[in-house]
This record gives sequence, structure tokens and C-alpha cells, in this order.
Amino acid sequence: MDALRKQASKFREQVAKQQQAVIKQFTSSGYESSDVMVTDEAELQRHQQLEKLYSSTRTGKNFQRDVLRAAEGFMANGLKQIEIGMKLAEDCRKYGVECNDNGMLLKAASLYASARAHVEKEQEEFNRTLSSQVLEPLRSMVTGAPLEDARHLAQRYSRMRHEAEQQAAEVSRRQAKSREAPIIENSAKLQVAESKMHEIRANMVVLGKEATAALAAIESQQQRMTLQRLIAMVEAERLYHRRVAEILDDVEAQMLAEKQRKESAPPVVSPESSSEKALYFLAEAIHAFTAGSEKELSLSVGDYVVVRQVTPVGWSEGECGGKAGWFPSAFVERRQGIPSNKVIAEVF
Repeated sequence: MDALRKQASKFREQVAKQQQAVIKQFTSSGYESSDVMVTDEAELQRHQQLEKLYSSTRTGKNFQRDVLRAAEGFMANGLKQIEIGMKLAEDCRKYGVECNDNGMLLKAASLYASARAHVEKEQEEFNRTLSSQVLEPLRSMVTGAPLEDARHLAQRYSRMRHEAEQQAAEVSRRQAKSREAPIIENSAKLQVAESKMHEIRANMVVLGKEATAALAAIESQQQRMTLQRLIAMVEAERLYHRRVAEILDDVEAQMLAEKQRKESAPPVVSPESSSEKALYFLAEAIHAFTAGSEKELSLSVGDYVVVRQVTPVGWSEGECGGKAGWFPSAFVERRQGIPSNKVIAEVF
């Protein structure tokens, strides 16, 4: 008879284990997976919600680290660009000191050296913005106590579920012994096991709610914070590139203007190179011309000019109204009837 009771008890324990195996929780990617027997639907939903929150907050934390690494990379590249830019600016200044030529290249080198200094300031400002508006807030949240505290609550809840599983098995054993031998001692031990089981379940409910609320708050804060920092990083980068583009546009315009001015300026003709037998002729201004420097001669339409030199680059030198200087050859027209070999000694 005792053998039959033992066999029946062993069979009941096997059935109980099979039931627990059927309804046990699946493996989770977040906090520890559990083989705890689901006690009710509410507890099951809470457990599943905690698994999702634990996983999502871990994913959010990893993404924040990705953003941190990107921002740190931008700053490192910026520091390297500053170093390269400073070296090039110094080379430009060195060229200006050592070069005796006062041509377009010297002017362009000087302009670029000045522009590089402004670009470096913008890069430093960009790095400061990344540090204060992206790196510091995200790093504070990734390593902060609220996230770890919430995750520890979820881990405590997971351990309590394991404890509940062990206690449920203990209750099953006590129930089996009470049925096999319904004595006072077995009944008392069963009551103690059941009381402990109820206490654990009550603590699970409280801890589960607390952990769920904490992780949900962290998840919301993570998403809000990460979005804000991403927007701040994009805005800072956009502003940096816009300002650098403005600086480079300005220096390019100055270089091109200087190049155009040099190319369109009247030629410098030394007195020794001009022939003493140069032939003068009289011309009339057909277009107004405003002098851009002391070397140039302003003309009004109808003015008569004694042209003394004509260069192949489109500029002529002459005298009008007691003033001499250079003007575009195309702005005057030679008057017919004046002998080309007659030297005009004075202007009207």
C-alpha cells in the first residue's frame, strides 16, 4: 500500500512539473528569463511588459552610446582639421614674409590665412556645442543612477519569480505529503508553505508595478532626450557648415576680385621703355570712364584726349584737361583729319 502511495505521489509531482513546463515563460532578451509558474493573467502581462521595457531601455541605451561615439568622432575630426588648418595658415603667413613679390598669389595667401583663422573659431565653437548639448547630457543619462536603479528593480522582480517557482514546488510537495499522511505536522507545514507563497506573490505584485513604472518612465525619458540631442547635433552641424561656407564664399570673392583688379589694371610702363619719338594723336571719348586709382584718367563723353601710348592689353595713356593717366582704349575714338605723325605739344 505504501508503495502505491509513493508511486502516486511521484506521478503527481511529474504532472505538476509538466504543467509548469507548459506554462513557463519564454526566453527573454532583457532581464533574466524565468521558469516561474504563471499565477494569473495580470502577473503574466506584467512580466511580459517588463521584458519589453527592459529590452527597449537596453536598446535605447546602446543607441545613445552610438550617438555619443559619433559626436566624439566629429570632435576628434574637428580637432584634426584645426591642426591642419593652423599649419596651412602659418605656411601662408610664412610665404607672405619670405616672398618679395607683391602679386596676386601673395594677396590670396594672406586672405586664405585670415579665413582659416575664422574657420578654426567656428570649428572650436562647433566642438563646444557638441560637448555641452550632446555629449554631456547623453553621457549623464547613460551612466546615471535612474536607469540602473530601474533595471535593478526589474532584476529583483525576476529573482522573486524564481523564488516563487521554488516555493510553488514546495507547496506541491507539502500538499502531496498531506494527502499521503494527513497528520497535523504535515498540515502545519503545508500552511506555512502556502502562507509564504502568498507573501511572495503579494511582494511580486508590488515590486512588479514599481519596476514597470520605473522602466516606462526611463524609456520615455530616453526617447525624448535622444531625439532632442539628435536635433541639437544636426542644428549645430548645419550652423557650422553654413558659417564656414559664408567664410569661404567671402574669401573666394575677395580672391577673384583681386585677380580681376590685377588683370584689368593699366600696365606699368617704365619711362626708359617708351620711345622719345613716340607719335601722339588726338582722340575723342565715346564712353564715360571713372578712374579707379591715381594712375587712371577719368573721361566724359566728348572729351578730347591726347593719346601718348597704346598698349596691346587694351589700355592707353594720355592727357585731358591738364590731367594724365590710363584709360581703356575702347572708350576713345581717334579723330580723323589730324596727321598721325604730328606731335601735339599741348592740350587745348
